[in-house]
Amino acid sequence: MARDPQDLSPVFRIDVAASGSSEAGLGRRAKSQDSEVADLLRQLIVSQERQNELLEDLVDQMNAGQRQRNLELNQWREANPLLARRCRMAAEALSRVQAEFLENLTVDVKDNYDNLIEGDFALNEFVDRYGPRLAHLNGVLQVLAQLSMPGNNAQV
Repeated sequence: MARDPQDLSPVFRIDVAASGSSEAGLGRRAKSQDSEVADLLRQLIVSQERQNELLEDLVDQMNAGQRQRNLELNQWREANPLLARRCRMAAEALSRVQAEFLENLTVDVKDNYDNLIEGDFALNEFVDRYGPRLAHLNGVLQVLAQLSMPGNNAQV
């Protein structure tokens, strides 16, 4: 069932009339649009440069805080070298304890996997048993590691 081309409404209409004024208007519009695009690009560049400056300031502030903290920790370590070495030794010992604790935890998970999946009670018991200890142990290890003397371990 063929359609008559005259029955179809055109999707695009092209004005083929030659008119000098329409070409000049198109040229001015194109130049105007180019100018607008250039202005927008300049604004984007200015905004991007401002954003980069703000990010640099933020990084500088964060670095300043970190440098201050490191300076204070180093001063504390220098003022308390014996305690810093003992913190290092304690951190190493607790690290071994943590490894053993994690070994027990993983064995418990392996042995009780089905119960942990199927029952909320077993999962709650597991979390109650291991969660607080692991969180506190990690916190203590972090503090000891920060306070410990870097480098060689002198025996105390």
